[in-house]
Amino acid sequence: MFELVLSAPETLVEPVSEALMNELEALSVSVEDADADTDAEKALFGEPGMPAARPGWNHSTLKALFQTEEEASQAATLLLAQEWATELQVQALQPVAEQDWVRLTQSQFSPVEITEHFWIVPSWHEPPAQAREVIRLDPGLAFGTGTHPTTRMCLRWIAQQAPALAAGWDRVLDYGCGSGILAIGAALHGAQSVDAVDIDPAAVESTLANAQANGVTVQAGLPELAQGEYPLVLANILATPLKLLAPLLSGHVRAGGHLVLAGILERQAEELQAAYAPWLPLQVLDQEDGWILMGAARA
Repeated sequence: MFELVLSAPETLVEPVSEALMNELEALSVSVEDADADTDAEKALFGEPGMPAARPGWNHSTLKALFQTEEEASQAATLLLAQEWATELQVQALQPVAEQDWVRLTQSQFSPVEITEHFWIVPSWHEPPAQAREVIRLDPGLAFGTGTHPTTRMCLRWIAQQAPALAAGWDRVLDYGCGSGILAIGAALHGAQSVDAVDIDPAAVESTLANAQANGVTVQAGLPELAQGEYPLVLANILATPLKLLAPLLSGHVRAGGHLVLAGILERQAEELQAAYAPWLPLQVLDQEDGWILMGAARA
């Protein structure tokens, strides 16, 4: 394979990226800050899971991967011939060394400790000797591998509260289930019935497959599956949808039950408390790396 490396101003990042992917059939396109590791470096990000504020940096480096040198060279020639691409520059056209991409990807995912005795372990690793509860989960299309602080905090709460509360978890709701990791965690810690819902059909399929791989039963489907009240409602999404869902999620919490929310930055705590105030008194339950876990108990 061959890599075409281009230098472009911010205004060209989006049209060049689209041309590379749609017309020139690049295998992949990445955008990097050309000023990275210098005094001119600037952060470019939005709320996690949301689009970035801008398509690129003031000076961006685009890297496009092609199957052959001829395809990469032809792509460069066609781009430079466009009248709108006068500020576009070719920095390099170089071969990419063959790698075992499967092994490389696997090397980036190791067992994740939730508590001393509760671990998330990819299928290519053996569980640690001290692990008593294990979720077997490989990286996939749906969010939730246990590497993100929001997921770890939710699972940690489940593990720590289960000894006192799990006897009452006759049904649990995981709203926005992603990979199903929270639903599986609840099932492993004593939940008798678990409903996992998501707006993405791929997440529903992923949840069902992961639940089966872990030997637990989870009912997964679109949001309409969630019906009635639950003693435990879990939602690891993002602050904005969590605020919009306040009446719905609060309405699913049974008297004496608990609501646990994640995907919230520390600075967003007051926003969430205000959004849920008409129904439940949210409090910060945990925090890690700038993220917080919030929850409330219904009287």
